[in-house]
Amino acid sequence: MNLDSNFIQDFEKYKPYVIIVEGKKDILSLKALGFQRVYAINAPGVPIKVRMEQIAQQLIKKDKVCILTDFDKKGKALYLLIKQIGQELGMNLDSSLRGLLLKAQVSHIEGLWQFFEKQRF
Repeated sequence: MNLDSNFIQDFEKYKPYVIIVEGKKDILSLKALGFQRVYAINAPGVPIKVRMEQIAQQLIKKDKVCILTDFDKKGKALYLLIKQIGQELGMNLDSSLRGLLLKAQVSHIEGLWQFFEKQRF
């Protein structure tokens, strides 16, 4: 799939967002694309609810938060769990970037950086 400039522009709009991903490889992929505020939900020995509370403490009121888990069965289940906890914590959740990536047929967040690299040629 070739990315059009509209997709790139739309994607760029999300760089100020706080992004919650599954793990370290996802963080590295998004940081390589210029995202600054990326947090992994999976932290050794830390329950997901506690991790979400830790992330919530880093936020300011106007922050928009996007949950970017993978689009496989495990990732979708994790997304629903994190979304529910995020809502309980009063996070300003926005899942539109998730929809944008789904349309572009991205399945794993850790591969996002390579996905963009392939599109440049």
